[in-house]
Amino acid sequence: MQDFRKLIVWNKAQEFTVGIYKATQSFPESEKFGLIAQMRSASCSMGANIAEGCGRGSNKEFLRYLHIAIGSAFEVENFILLAGRLEYMDDVEMLLMAEDLIEIKKMLSSLMRKVKAVINNK
Repeated sequence: MQDFRKLIVWNKAQEFTVGIYKATQSFPESEKFGLIAQMRSASCSMGANIAEGCGRGSNKEFLRYLHIAIGSAFEVENFILLAGRLEYMDDVEMLLMAEDLIEIKKMLSSLMRKVKAVINNK
């Protein structure tokens, strides 16, 4: 078991989620239970799954939760693109968030490779 708060990727996911909450504040009220809820849930899920995986008893379990976290990153990316098409986000905001997500996905992929290496060396 490791302290998830020490993982840079978890901290990046937390910062990203705060950004999603701020960005979605300006979305139309009609999206409260639609796109807003979906974007917030998917972004929260990234950090939550990293944290939950750290609390599991094995590296295989940790890896499984990292897979879920990266899936959530792709999910929120989809929602950001949709928000752009609906003109709820401007191109600059969309681009900055997409860049942040790319960094998070790269970090998750790297961590997944490291965990797999540990699993395979046992």
